[in-house]
Amino acid sequence: MEDFLLEPGKGFTFVARQKRISFDEKHFFIDLIFYNRLLKCFVLIDLKIGEISHQDLGQIQMYVNYYDRFVKTEDENKTIGIVLCKDKNETLVEITLPQDNDQIFASRYKLYLPSKEELKKQLEVIEYELQSR
Repeated sequence: MEDFLLEPGKGFTFVARQKRISFDEKHFFIDLIFYNRLLKCFVLIDLKIGEISHQDLGQIQMYVNYYDRFVKTEDENKTIGIVLCKDKNETLVEITLPQDNDQIFASRYKLYLPSKEELKKQLEVIEYELQSR
């Protein structure tokens, strides 16, 4: 767990795991909550073991809205929500989230590190995409 907590990068502090939020006599649990001192915002992480669904994106949006409305202070920036999933459908994510979205992100996680060759291929694709813009 310590390695995972150190992974996000500079400025991150661990806040809670399985944090319960409640309203209208219903309870919800946010998997991981961090605070980034440099960005001055909360970062909520929802972990999914399968492919992401539009319901997952709606759930993290609800968590972000809750934090923005009831937890963050006026001098803090908007909350960021991240869904880490085993697999994601780019089109589903794009259509589900608003076009001007800057708070919710979906990312695929891998159970193993890619090989050197796979990393080279990924870098070539990214470089090509950047040059095409």
